[in-house]
Formats: sequence, C-alpha cells, structure tokens
Amino acid sequence: MSVVVTTKGKVTIPKPIRDLLGIVPGSRVDFRRAADGTIVLTRVDKRPDATRFARLRGHAGAGLTTDAIMALMRGATLS
Repeated sequence: MSVVVTTKGKVTIPKPIRDLLGIVPGSRVDFRRAADGTIVLTRVDKRPDATRFARLRGHAGAGLTTDAIMALMRGATLS
C-alpha cells in the first residue's frame, strides 16, 4: 500500500493497517528504523488484547450456531 505525503509531512495510515494494529484516534505510534533500513510502525500505547467476551460484544458473527457461540465463549477455537 502506498500513500501520499502532504505538504506538512502528514500521511493517512491505510485502514487495513490501522485495523491490524488497533490504531484508533488518539493512539500513539512509533517509527523505528530496522537493521535492514526499513521503517517499522508500531503502536506504543497498545491496550491488552480484548477478552474472549469483549470480542463477542455487539455481534455473534455471521452464521454462527448457538453451539459455536458457546464454544467461543468457553475459549475454544473454531477451525
């Protein structure tokens, strides 16, 4: 993914990257230079991963059965 730098040096982080890193308005990020010269973007204020219950809050997902929902709530993984 490529983005355009504004005259003020600003860029918009693409949504798939924001979603992957959990970046929301107000998040703090860090740019670091890796040994190979690439730049790495990391979120520095990362909150702990959501509990299995918090991940289900608001929706049960598309097409999940009651048994699948109960398995998720008990910590089982679906394959």
